[in-house]
Amino acid sequence: MKTTEIRDLIDFISKSGLNEVNIETKELKLSVKREPDQKVFKSTPVMTQAAVAPVAAVAPAATPALAPKAETAAPVAAGKKTVEIKSPMIGTFYRSSTPDTPSFVQVGDKVSKGQTVCIIEAMKLFNEIESEVSGTIVKAMIENASPVEYDQVLFVVEPD
Repeated sequence: MKTTEIRDLIDFISKSGLNEVNIETKELKLSVKREPDQKVFKSTPVMTQAAVAPVAAVAPAATPALAPKAETAAPVAAGKKTVEIKSPMIGTFYRSSTPDTPSFVQVGDKVSKGQTVCIIEAMKLFNEIESEVSGTIVKAMIENASPVEYDQVLFVVEPD
């Protein structure tokens, strides 16, 4: 592993809010830890691999060719306030926990604060992304199984 890759990994870990990550390959064994009381930007809870192990076995099988297109609704009426749900990390966006299950949310669905709206896979960890606001999904910005960047808009919500 190159020094730049290790730096990128450490940056990713600090932005994700994780306190410990262990990576082991044939050539490398890497363990990164930090003190839990350090301040980190964290917009949503991050689940560990152990908590979502059943998902890990199935979700990577999704292929972009078979993925449904991102849904869009009619433009939001002028004057209505909307809130964006953004990606807290770099990874792969999944609308459901497995390819055979329905999406967590669809355009037009009501969501409540803390409700899971999608999963983002990053380094074989599946992180449930929760809504930070209660309201109605008015626009889905990302297609299933697509790569996402840090702070990229995933959904647009019209608050209640």
